[in-house]
Amino acid sequence: MAEKPFWQTKTLEQMTAAEWESLCDGCGLCCLIRFEDEETGEVIPTRVACKLLDQHLCSCKDYVNRKAHVPDCIKLTPWNIEALAWMPPSCAYRRLHEGRDLPGWHPLLTGDAESVHRAGVSIRDQTISEASLDDPEDALDFQAPELNRERGER
Repeated sequence: MAEKPFWQTKTLEQMTAAEWESLCDGCGLCCLIRFEDEETGEVIPTRVACKLLDQHLCSCKDYVNRKAHVPDCIKLTPWNIEALAWMPPSCAYRRLHEGRDLPGWHPLLTGDAESVHRAGVSIRDQTISEASLDDPEDALDFQAPELNRERGER
């Protein structure tokens, strides 16, 4: 019988740093600028990405030093995931935290980093950089509430 993969045998807290990082599917959705509706508390994503997001690769241009460039960048950890309800429903960290398994398109299952893009989950080439805005509030013109929905196959 084949051994179960680490994400099915360990809690998020038990994973090594390498295992934790490998859960990221590279969709880029967590790097979008979001606004919270003050009346409803709803978090609304936009199609405006962090200035450090490579919009084609869907990865941070300076991941190791990102906090120096973007002080409010949130480092996702097993201990803060519950407080980050704005994470996309397709996110592996959120899925595992909620007791769901990885989706069939996830790179850990396919062995192919491009599978997240082929499945239509990523935001590859679908955003503009916050650096291109005259005023940060201009991001409100690019609201994309549809990005709060599950993407790709479940």
